Amino acid sequence: MSDPMTATTLRAAGLSATQIAETLISLIETREAEVRAFAHYDPDQLRLQAGALDARRERGPLHGIPIGVKDVILTRDMPTEHNTARYLGSRPGIDAACVDTLRAAGAMIVGKTVTTEFAATARGGKTRNPHDLSRTPGGSSSGSAAAVAAGMATIALGTQTGGSTIRPASYNGIFGWKPTWNTISREGLKMYSATCDTLGLYSRDAADLELLADVFGFDLLADMPTGLEGLKVGFVRTPTWDRTETSVRTAMSEAIALLEGAGATVSELVLPPLFDDIHEAHKAILDCEGRSAFLSEVRNTPDIHDEFLAKVENRRGETPESLRAAYRLADECRGAYDDIAAGFDIVMTPSATSEAPVGLDSTGDASMNSMWTLLQVPVVSAPGLKGPSGMPIGVSFVARRYEDRRAIAVAGFAAKVLSSAVLETA
Repeated sequence: MSDPMTATTLRAAGLSATQIAETLISLIETREAEVRAFAHYDPDQLRLQAGALDARRERGPLHGIPIGVKDVILTRDMPTEHNTARYLGSRPGIDAACVDTLRAAGAMIVGKTVTTEFAATARGGKTRNPHDLSRTPGGSSSGSAAAVAAGMATIALGTQTGGSTIRPASYNGIFGWKPTWNTISREGLKMYSATCDTLGLYSRDAADLELLADVFGFDLLADMPTGLEGLKVGFVRTPTWDRTETSVRTAMSEAIALLEGAGATVSELVLPPLFDDIHEAHKAILDCEGRSAFLSEVRNTPDIHDEFLAKVENRRGETPESLRAAYRLADECRGAYDDIAAGFDIVMTPSATSEAPVGLDSTGDASMNSMWTLLQVPVVSAPGLKGPSGMPIGVSFVARRYEDRRAIAVAGFAAKVLSSAVLETA
């Protein structure tokens, strides 16, 4: 797979939006038939956008940068269909706040990328992993991750309520950033869970994530790391560690050795028993908040999938007492994690339980990600490692809330070390 240009290199090259668009159109014509990343794509519309951008008097920081948008995020000039029959052809005619912000910075929206239904199910779709077309790209941000990995978008927007940004980043061998909850506006994104829904962002270069952090107004940090040398890293096995496959455990041991070889100090972070039930708390909260989010869909869609009926009917049997306990645990764990993580510069953990599974019926296991989503902390998955099947395995770097730039920086440093080691042994 060739190494397509990043936002950083496109900016340095000074290319016009029209030049970028024509290159991208040719690439999409080559790759899309096999990868199937897009729910909506119109090359003529892309050319019109490019021409309008080039006619601007001033160039924004993202001038002409091609961005894919997950099809649960509103776009004023493209349909937003949520991969469900009820919204087929729906054109709300307005941009989500995140899209609006990106357009103001000069971004070019390539098209709408494939999602699972309402971004709320692990049932697979049509999109295939660009590294191996027999495997899933993950979900629910399937198309966004695959489009970036295949070079059909330089950056793409996803969402995460469980593991829908970080897991696909791992499976596709790209960077994935789940920001601190509510640091990027969720206005115009399909609602699932008010306390977990988070916009996600994909790129092939950590520098592109830094650029996005600038565009979205993330605060600069006074004590940013300048490399891996002397970095205190906490390695954590989450309460769902038993779900990880040998390939991931081996990859994490390799990652630890490589980071230590680059001068970092890695020590095990053992979470207290308080965190033992956080995965179950996450499931209870999603069922509670999904019940209200999907009530209207269930009431107005007679043939809607049984997964959504199950939420609305509360088949898990959650009670006021069990829900209060779940929310209380989440609150306690958030505070406790901030305190625990203060003893490290960064925390590392697997981005997924395995390499991308074979088959498209399921998008894979999100259990390694759910805790971090509920804690509302920033996570950046760094690519570089590969498993025994030759498929990517990502390493997540987790910071305390509002320290997104720290996670981005460390992931960038780590990815260079991880990928160089793979190249040396290839």
